[in-house]
Amino acid sequence: MEPKSTLERYWQLMQTNDFHKASEMLSEDYVCHWPQSGEVIRGRENFVLINAHYPAQGEWRFTLNHILSEGDQVVTDVSVTDGVITGRALTFSTVRDGLIVKQVEYWPDDFAPHEWRKKWVDIDN
Repeated sequence: MEPKSTLERYWQLMQTNDFHKASEMLSEDYVCHWPQSGEVIRGRENFVLINAHYPAQGEWRFTLNHILSEGDQVVTDVSVTDGVITGRALTFSTVRDGLIVKQVEYWPDDFAPHEWRKKWVDIDN
């Protein structure tokens, strides 16, 4: 499986909320870095448990907004919601032998537009 196809399949499986099934797209030595909090998720089982125990209001829905792939590197831009919580994940993935071995995931927070620059920008809602 090509790296881009691996990530497309991964996000399809995440959409099912069956995190055990989604973890099949991860290598045994999988590592995920969350630089904003400094946390590191190591291994499939920890991936499953952190996703299964995340405090959610309902099932997660994932929308793949954009995907870029070059060699074994794939970048995805994904919108995530449980119907109450809404977020966006920018994920940099390394794929080897059809499995994700490493991810670096950024979860940027929305912020209000700055007043000082309003005459030069449009607001995209």
